[in-house]
Amino acid sequence: MKILGYEFITGGGLARAPLPASLAREGDLMAQALARDLGDVPGIEVLMSRDPRLAPLPGNLRTLRPVSGEDPLASYRRMVQGCDAAWPVAPETGGMLEALSRATLESGKALLGSRPEAVAVAASKRATARALAARGIAAVPAFPDGAALPDLPGPWVVKPDDGAGCTDTFLWPGRAQAREWLAARGPGFIAQPWIEGEALSLSALFADGKARLLTVNRQHLSLHNGRVALEALTVNAMSDADGHFASLAADVARALPGLWGYAGIDLLDTPSGPVVVEVNPRLTTSWCALRQALGCNPAALVLELLVTGRLPERPAAASRCVEIPVEPAHA
Repeated sequence: MKILGYEFITGGGLARAPLPASLAREGDLMAQALARDLGDVPGIEVLMSRDPRLAPLPGNLRTLRPVSGEDPLASYRRMVQGCDAAWPVAPETGGMLEALSRATLESGKALLGSRPEAVAVAASKRATARALAARGIAAVPAFPDGAALPDLPGPWVVKPDDGAGCTDTFLWPGRAQAREWLAARGPGFIAQPWIEGEALSLSALFADGKARLLTVNRQHLSLHNGRVALEALTVNAMSDADGHFASLAADVARALPGLWGYAGIDLLDTPSGPVVVEVNPRLTTSWCALRQALGCNPAALVLELLVTGRLPERPAAASRCVEIPVEPAHA
């Protein structure tokens, strides 16, 4: 089976624009991990798209390059024609991940990722919060209109509705400052009340409204001049002895039944229980250490799901904590 791995940042998505070093670094981490993991599955031929400004990825794979001046989506459509399946990895910003997912299906290829409808919901923090709340799942509410912010005490977070990670995420001490900043930035941004809790993420496999939890990860956040940044991740930081994180993943799967394959859930673990911050319907940085943490190849689990249509059992060897340093300028 020929599989195209397409990491948007390093795969040519920014070929017509400057390539920020911090974005390229994090994109490279995911691209290298995906290429390595796919390449170690017997019977898989790996093709990886690569920005012409970057060196080829290591390993036994075929490197594809976008044509000069070519639109990223057109480049992806061209590349995917020569494959049996594709694994797009891209930010949800601007609908890019949804567009790549749709292009894969329209090309008649197997999509190793969430369905476009689920990506469209997860791309919006407002839509995600509404979908989860409709199923009784605690989620941080999102408000696009400063005038509609409820009169709640304490800090507020302002961020893009479709942003990835901590990009353009700011913490303001109160409702008034959040309203002013939201008004100044215009459409596309939301405000969320700050909720005290431990910042965690879940790595899980999804299919047909079901989920299999893989690891519970700790996010190490920092605050610099009002800007929230992700400094590091500890993958497989804690066990789920009582099963409440696995239960949350299952609830999210029922709320967003189009989630498929690997996806992540960002949450705050509060004294009253977990509160979902966002759902990432794609590879996340945690994937880069997942193989070490699990003691097995996570790409093999996804391909097993593709072949059998059933979620594989959680590997019994998931017992190692692995820390990933993250470039503070981009999470």
